[in-house]
Amino acid sequence: MRFTDKPRFLRLSIVLAQFVLMASAVLAQSVYFPPAATWEKRDGYGFDKAKLAKAIELAKASESKSPRDQELGQAQTFGREPYGEPVGPFRSRGEMTGLIIKDGYIVAEWGEPERVDMTHSVTKSFITVTAGVAFDSRIIRDLSAPVGPSMAPISATADYRDFDKAEEFGNPRFIELFNTAHNKKITWDDLLRQTSDWEGTLWGKPEWADRPDRDTSTWLTRERKVPGTAWEYNDVRVNVLALALLNVIRKPLPEVLREAVMDPIGASTTWRWHGYENSFVLIDGRAVQSVSGGGHWGGGMFISARDLARFGLLIARGGEWNGRQIVSKEFLSRAETPTVPQPTYGYMNFFLNTEKKLYAGVPEGTIAFLGNGTNIVFIDRTKDLVVVARWIENGKINDFLTAVYESIENGGLSSR
Repeated sequence: MRFTDKPRFLRLSIVLAQFVLMASAVLAQSVYFPPAATWEKRDGYGFDKAKLAKAIELAKASESKSPRDQELGQAQTFGREPYGEPVGPFRSRGEMTGLIIKDGYIVAEWGEPERVDMTHSVTKSFITVTAGVAFDSRIIRDLSAPVGPSMAPISATADYRDFDKAEEFGNPRFIELFNTAHNKKITWDDLLRQTSDWEGTLWGKPEWADRPDRDTSTWLTRERKVPGTAWEYNDVRVNVLALALLNVIRKPLPEVLREAVMDPIGASTTWRWHGYENSFVLIDGRAVQSVSGGGHWGGGMFISARDLARFGLLIARGGEWNGRQIVSKEFLSRAETPTVPQPTYGYMNFFLNTEKKLYAGVPEGTIAFLGNGTNIVFIDRTKDLVVVARWIENGKINDFLTAVYESIENGGLSSR
């Protein structure tokens, strides 16, 4: 056939284009997304079953030695801090639990995968994704912009009392999150990366009282770091972000998460996101609880391992679920970009295996959502792999993940 035969060449081009589209459709259909209320199991799929069994036994033998009573555990750790008393709910945990997901299928699960437990700081990953929903819907237009100008006055329901007290005359009753010279400089990106160095007190917890310096003379006197230049893991500042998001979205964050993320990915109806007894604010005439970013003082996300695995699979698939983009690739790209002062951290709570500094036995480019307990949701996008482990000793995570990787065979679908 000569290329001068234009009609015939055009027909052939159309046929080839149709073939490519059909092949693409078949390939897309081959990517499995678990429907709501069900999840296909393929025992040992893509793994050496004997080696995988040893990896799971290692996890089971590495159950956390911390108390199963989460309130007792809090009292023994964070409860010793200034103002460390709990203000949110706790729940005693279940047994060591895990799931391994390959190409969307449940390859293995053990323990109590449907039990709803506290997930502690993995809650922060849900805050980040909720911020992503606000960004993708253009509620937050610029993540590099200062947060303060977008804040309306915040009124706590606890302040609606005794307005006629003369002693209170002239005292503002609003929560002002960004009214100091330092806090005015803080951007959404700073809050998401835990580099804001926000100063103040929220829900009765001063920011300096979270993991305080041993030198007590610095608690109220230390010099503030320019936002974006220093990283510090601080739950008060996480709660500042949660309240700021509530204030701009103007809907309860659990409701936003359910409608935009958890229902579309087929999560169960059993998860709950809690705040504190004193974290209720008025939003458009109704009392709404501002949720917490973990279980430091109680509360946070209470969720099953299976729902955590669905959430992890969403991120592993680049924020896409069965043809629908739930979280934009643009936002996830920012969330997975290393923070300059802390290269193993992106947006909260995206821990990054930069230069294998987080886990030496697994590849770079992998992601982990981590919470006290230890709770971990581990993601390898190139292998379409998600691993959930709950109540495992932190020092054993690398050994466990390394054993999982050593058990992976060439079976299963090709890497994505």
